[in-house]
Amino acid sequence: MPRANALIEEIRACTVCSNALAAGPRPIVQFGPKSRLVIIGQAPGSKVHQSGVPWQDDSGDRLRAWTGLDAAEFYDPAKVALMPMGFCYPGKGRSGDLPPRRECAPLWHERVLASLTDCRLTLLVGSYAQAHYLETGNLTEAVRGFREHAPGFFPLPHPSWRSAIWMKRNPWFEIDVLPALRAAVRQALGGNKR
Repeated sequence: MPRANALIEEIRACTVCSNALAAGPRPIVQFGPKSRLVIIGQAPGSKVHQSGVPWQDDSGDRLRAWTGLDAAEFYDPAKVALMPMGFCYPGKGRSGDLPPRRECAPLWHERVLASLTDCRLTLLVGSYAQAHYLETGNLTEAVRGFREHAPGFFPLPHPSWRSAIWMKRNPWFEIDVLPALRAAVRQALGGNKR
């Protein structure tokens, strides 16, 4: 894992966007060469920026519930890679956090993905990840058509508090998507929990 460790340290030392980040740079990422599941989210929020632990907030709790992963599995880089579209907290905007910085994905994603030797499934969490990897502009249609995308990609809404409103409007998500998601995650990680 020396190569992965070196890349993680390089990412964590990144200051490319420092002038645009009110809270300062603090790239948040987790991966190991044997990560089988990749979760590409939006960008760390303020709580994650403070803790330095990816998805350690209410959105992370919801995402873990959706996937059926417990915290031990979720935070095991031998199983799960956590890579946002923007690695640092982008700051507050008028109606929530600012969008992820555009510099991160072109700078780091290809290198991180190339370091993974056994990636089996990539969860695209939210519209930014879906627009980048699926080139789609409609989150609801991307999620509804989860079976139609390139093999290995599984689109999801962002699990923020707003997802509860979206889920009420789209009850098929809990009925059709979540069971398929949990099955795909289990298969990617090598079968049933032991």
